[in-house]
Amino acid sequence: MTRRYFIGYFDHEDDILGVSKAVCKAGFSVADVYAPYALHGLDRAIGLAPSKLPWVCFLLGLLGAAFKVWFEFWTTAQDWPINVGGKPWNSLPAFVPVTFEVMVLCAGLSTVFAFFFVSRLWPGKKPRLLDPAVTDDRFALVLEATDATYDPRLLEGIFQQFHVVRVEERVEERKV
Repeated sequence: MTRRYFIGYFDHEDDILGVSKAVCKAGFSVADVYAPYALHGLDRAIGLAPSKLPWVCFLLGLLGAAFKVWFEFWTTAQDWPINVGGKPWNSLPAFVPVTFEVMVLCAGLSTVFAFFFVSRLWPGKKPRLLDPAVTDDRFALVLEATDATYDPRLLEGIFQQFHVVRVEERVEERKV
């Protein structure tokens, strides 16, 4: 299976934000944007849906806290009840500080692992750079030719309006 990509390189973040909005408005699909740092508003410019990572963080943090409260209640009141200073075995206020710490730990670790899983960043993965300058001071917009309406001349015209440095077209063979 072959895929065709149209890549434009830019020097300024205003140009990459403008061209991203323009190509999305023209109906082209953005495959990726490479930048040396995070660009505010880029996700809205290329039409990305909001991240589900905050929900993963919240739910797994809550699940970790609930499991910890159950485990502490089970160990102190069910499995090994010890009377310490005449306090009740199931004293929930005593569980609060540790529960909070466990909740933060579970939420943080689950968010990191979910991020690595979703972005496919596993150990030993080789980086795929379009140009070494995209890690320093250059921005790159990658468009994928998805249908017959793909017109390189129209795209190059849009790119020229936003001070494109270089334009290239790549064809990749994808192993199935």
